[in-house]
Amino acid sequence: MTFMLNHLNNHPSPEALLFDLDGTLYRGNEAIPGADRLIASLERRGIPCLYVTNNSTRTPMEVVEHLLAMGIPAKEEAIVTSALAAAYYVRMHYPGADTYVIGERGLIEALENEGLSLLEGAPDGRKADLVVQGLDRKLTYEQLTKAVKHLLNGAVFVQTNPDRLLPVDGGFIPGAGSIGAILQAATGIEPIIIGKPSRILMDYSLKLAGVSPEKTWVIGDNPYTDLAAARDAGCPSVLVLTGLCTADNWREHCSSAGVTPDAVCAGPEQLEVILSDILK
Repeated sequence: MTFMLNHLNNHPSPEALLFDLDGTLYRGNEAIPGADRLIASLERRGIPCLYVTNNSTRTPMEVVEHLLAMGIPAKEEAIVTSALAAAYYVRMHYPGADTYVIGERGLIEALENEGLSLLEGAPDGRKADLVVQGLDRKLTYEQLTKAVKHLLNGAVFVQTNPDRLLPVDGGFIPGAGSIGAILQAATGIEPIIIGKPSRILMDYSLKLAGVSPEKTWVIGDNPYTDLAAARDAGCPSVLVLTGLCTADNWREHCSSAGVTPDAVCAGPEQLEVILSDILK
């Protein structure tokens, strides 16, 4: 089998792998061919796999159910969302802070589990210490107005991820980054970004993995998020051509993102060949 690029033999064998999800292991509700066999093979070998996603809308269990429905084995403790990382970050830096949230169940549940005091339903005059913003597909103008008010009154702005577009079946919808762009334009305040390519999500993932960066491989389809996050964290990276990039344009995308993957392969089936050779 011919590989477009494979320099992974220059790195230590992986002791953990951080997988992106949409575009890497599945597209929407359809598993990418070979994803189930790849993950099952890694589990048999005892190689920890974490699933690291910028999506803040789903709870970890909802992500697990989505993966299992496609035959991809996963456990709740292996799911790392930008919502979980955001909740961990604000608990560490702003414990017990009064928080105004724009987001869906995944973000709200993560913040509540970390002991944050959420202002939803509180008197309008109560001041927020934080505005934590993710994707909310039922967003209202009233929510934006309240968030702007809190930010102009001094609240810290935390954004789960910078993605302007979210891939869905049949196309794209505006992502958390697009909502954040509205708030930033209205207030002039730049958010603290949690998700890839931010180091915050990567550092949180590496903490959970308990493995040094040089022995943790990052697998993803997006040079601007997945591979940029790997570069900044010091992790080897593998680009799979199952999402953003194709065999014809991956070099252009990587050049634009300022990244150099350690391997480029067509998808999970080819990656399994690489791993089988290294881990034998």
